[in-house]
Amino acid sequence: MSAVPVETASPIVPHRSPAAATRVAFNALLLRDAVVLRKTLREFIPRTLLQPFLLVFVFTYVFPKIGQGVGGTGGESEFSTILVAGVVALAIMFQGIQTVALPMVQEFGYTREIEDRVLAPLPIWLVAVQKAVWGALASLLSALLVFPIAAVVPATPVHLTIDWPVLLTLTPLCCYMCGALGLFFGTRFEPRTVPMLFGIVVIPITFLGAIYYPWESLEAIRWLQILVLANPLVYMCEGFRAALTESPHMSLWVVYPVLVAFSALFTWQGIKGFTRRVVS
Repeated sequence: MSAVPVETASPIVPHRSPAAATRVAFNALLLRDAVVLRKTLREFIPRTLLQPFLLVFVFTYVFPKIGQGVGGTGGESEFSTILVAGVVALAIMFQGIQTVALPMVQEFGYTREIEDRVLAPLPIWLVAVQKAVWGALASLLSALLVFPIAAVVPATPVHLTIDWPVLLTLTPLCCYMCGALGLFFGTRFEPRTVPMLFGIVVIPITFLGAIYYPWESLEAIRWLQILVLANPLVYMCEGFRAALTESPHMSLWVVYPVLVAFSALFTWQGIKGFTRRVVS
């Protein structure tokens, strides 16, 4: 009597949809960056805190103490309040550029680490977006670190009036825009041209970004008031003044659409440059 063959059951392989696989890979890249950040936290925190601390310390502590307070008698407290909003915006922008642009320049250069990233089961454009998202998360952490500085350092009172709906919607938008800006810069500059990035791009953006003054105060210099409208930092500073203070500020009906437009522009150009660098 012949034996009846028994079919061996094939192992059950769990099926993962392309969308789920993409999500897992995207989160894995974010986790990889988070692990690197945790290991370099001693470098990240001083780099994040130094510039905001020096700005607040010099303008709101040293100057009033030596009788050189900005804003004149009675106006020092108002200046300190205006400056805090600008410092938060500046910290976000610098972190977005430093977290995304500078490492990306190295990854496209001698380390070639970018080749490992594009091997992930993700479309190339999504690998680029992941860099911008990570820059946004680092910028958010940077912004959170600025508030204790503003609360402790100034010698003159800082009067913050927080508009929570504006703050909670504006902050993620600004953080992502700066991450996308870092992506854009990182795909346009070579390692040898990095000094040029800070010398002729970042420094002018900083000094003409309405950090130390409201945008409307430039009305006496009309041509400059119009020129700085091309600077995304202006809209960030004005938006944070609306979110944190009762100082004069640009209309939020202008701030939000322009920040969204800058985010879309930098993301589009960043993906375009990233794809070109990877494919070539």
